[in-house]
Amino acid sequence: MRAAQLKAVLPRELLASVVVFLVALPLCMGIAIASGLPPAKGLITGIIGGLVVGWLAGSPLQVSGPAAGLAVLVFELVRQHGIEMLGPILLLAGFLQLVAGRLKLGCWFRVTAPAVVYGMLAGIGVLIVLSQVHVMLDASPKPSGLDNLTAFPAAVAQALPSFGWQAGLLGLSTIAVMWLWEKFRPHSLRFVPGALLGVGLATGASLLLALQVKRVEVPANLAEAIDWLKPADLLSLADPTLLIAAFAVAFIASAETLLSAAAVDRMHNGVRSDFDRELSAQGVGNMLCGLVGALPMTGVIVRSSANVQAGATTRYSTIFHGLWLLAFVLLLSSVLQSIPVASLAGVLVYTGFKLVDLKAFRGLSRYGRMPMFTYVATALAIIFTDLLTGVLIGFGLTMLKLAFKASRLKISLIDLPQDGEMELRLVGAATFLKVPALTQVLGSIAAGTTVHVPLNNLSYIDHSCLELLEEWGRANAAKGSKLLIESRGLKRRLEGRIRTTTGIGAAG
Repeated sequence: MRAAQLKAVLPRELLASVVVFLVALPLCMGIAIASGLPPAKGLITGIIGGLVVGWLAGSPLQVSGPAAGLAVLVFELVRQHGIEMLGPILLLAGFLQLVAGRLKLGCWFRVTAPAVVYGMLAGIGVLIVLSQVHVMLDASPKPSGLDNLTAFPAAVAQALPSFGWQAGLLGLSTIAVMWLWEKFRPHSLRFVPGALLGVGLATGASLLLALQVKRVEVPANLAEAIDWLKPADLLSLADPTLLIAAFAVAFIASAETLLSAAAVDRMHNGVRSDFDRELSAQGVGNMLCGLVGALPMTGVIVRSSANVQAGATTRYSTIFHGLWLLAFVLLLSSVLQSIPVASLAGVLVYTGFKLVDLKAFRGLSRYGRMPMFTYVATALAIIFTDLLTGVLIGFGLTMLKLAFKASRLKISLIDLPQDGEMELRLVGAATFLKVPALTQVLGSIAAGTTVHVPLNNLSYIDHSCLELLEEWGRANAAKGSKLLIESRGLKRRLEGRIRTTTGIGAAG
């Protein structure tokens, strides 16, 4: 960008970056806490997402950082394998993203069925809510969503005689402020994020009333929060469970990033996203996060939409937001240490409810019941099992639907005006699954009939159905029957399969 152009857009980019920074600050810390990690880990990911990925990104207006969509998966990985294994997993996941971007596979990560994506986000949203309501009471979340649900009454009972109820009120007040601000904020103040307002008011109230609640722990020196990857830890990637975890992180982060980038493109009329470059940039970012022991990152829609709405037109806004995060952590870490953990949990509870997008669920009804069922099944599987299992179930249901669609074949036997002639009309896909039905129809044809079989209404026909037709023609030729396969419009490779033998003709 020329110096004159940069000078013209710089004031607007600086203003937009401040807005994004204010949105990102509480989310980075809250998502880290939801992932079972110190808040500083989320801030480091936000800084890398701004300064590094913002510069390399193929989607200039998309903002990258820790995502609520991966919080559940990270929490489970840390619980099972320990925080030290997160670095190797992220390093491999980032490498996979980088290679996929260089091989121009970005478009393939976007073929995920919307029902699976929306169901995944809904399941994650429910799990975040179930875990963070415990954090709102200054308690620790349980390993699974079901455990969090069943343990909630006991957590409330334990909070009432202690100071947990004070934390709960701060969390609820944060949620209330965010909801009221979203509904009634003045148009002139639309750039002020509700999360920051809610956390700011809750922090001020907790200090003014001297409430005995847990507060954010941020090291005075950011370097203390960095856990450099040890070369010996890389040997742990020989464990198949860690390899699967790395592939899961890479796939889910890539799908969420590219779906977010596509959504951001619909919000503005500027430069369109280069999905392969964006995927490579995310890979570099996640590899760096793995090296320093931070959270995984994705492109995130909440911060990205705030960036667009604030008037950003270049990548400089994203880069500056990372710079503000770095400056705030280095110069004002004492301010962060005043924030109640329960207030950040309130932000995550509100975000979790937003992830359960009922509008998206109702919109799936336009495409039939199966997408709605896939949405619900994916969400419930994530809630009652784990994230990877839920996504695989969603993909499995999508594949079943495709297989069902591909195997649909309408078979009609129609009398033609000429005596002794009929048409066997096939519409759809003739696969081996339909051989029994096709055999039954062929068996009902009277001897001595000339049967016309046009194939131009078929989207596909496999060798088993073709051989069945040819075999019927040969077997009934002695009875005076004829089978005329009309192959006009069929692909050359299928036309080559049709042979003319006694009693069998190939027209067209």
